[in-house]
Amino acid sequence: MDDVLRISNVDKDRGKVRVLSDVSLSVRGGERVALLGHNGAGKSTLIKAILGLTPIHGGAISVAGAVPGSSQARRATAYLPEAVSFHPALTGREQLTLFARLDGARADVAGLLQRVGLGDAMDRRIGTYSKGMRQRLGLAQVLLGNPAVALLDEPTSGLDPISRQDLYAIIDELAGQGTAVLIASHALTEVEARTDRIAIMRKGVLVADDTLSALSAKAGLPIRLRVRAAEDADAIAARIGGQRINGTSVEIKCAADEKMAQIKRIADLGGAVADLEITPPKLEDLYRHYAQETVAEDAS
Repeated sequence: MDDVLRISNVDKDRGKVRVLSDVSLSVRGGERVALLGHNGAGKSTLIKAILGLTPIHGGAISVAGAVPGSSQARRATAYLPEAVSFHPALTGREQLTLFARLDGARADVAGLLQRVGLGDAMDRRIGTYSKGMRQRLGLAQVLLGNPAVALLDEPTSGLDPISRQDLYAIIDELAGQGTAVLIASHALTEVEARTDRIAIMRKGVLVADDTLSALSAKAGLPIRLRVRAAEDADAIAARIGGQRINGTSVEIKCAADEKMAQIKRIADLGGAVADLEITPPKLEDLYRHYAQETVAEDAS
């Protein structure tokens, strides 16, 4: 699919401070992209620029072929902020019905509320909702009108583990219908398994943008092989190298292109090996690598 959201060489200044610097990022229809970064990295500023809520001072942003803030861009975009706010005197059904009328969408309001887990609470006043329930109502709003672009800012905030799984299932549905999904999050473990691409920001600069496997290859982070000995871990370490762990295991770190050769060496040990665990670099490792890399560049 084509790029539905396109950010090209965007700069943004706040006074004398540059908060976004030459940021380029695109999201195709049906793609789920995680936008990561520490507080102050520029994620929220970038999302506000996409929504047309704050001006940019260089570059360009295209939302479904339209300028941010235009009526066409607003119709094409759904946004879920980290802290959602609704009228406390309205019920969930009334609030979502109002949004549907404002959007001009014919929506199965009750069905949407059931889908996000608010079926039993749709006729309760929002003022009685927990934070997680308000977040679910916000997600139901995102589902209105089949948006071309969905911007989700910390979407799992306030949700329990099962609700988080339900939310990502809905995100998968959005992507499946062709929506370009951009998820700003600190929950690295969650987005690692449920997104197609990872974009990492630091101090207003996009320092990484690729698939998890491609970022791992670029970073050159090692794969960990942990061999559990059937009897003598020292004997295994003497034959294949590595470091003893917990007295019964040996851990070897190797590059991705060395993995199969190392596994063959371990297989040749036969019955001396009780078990083998293979752990590729995780998103947390990559995030730390790219952040530290940029720190070193800033200091040079």
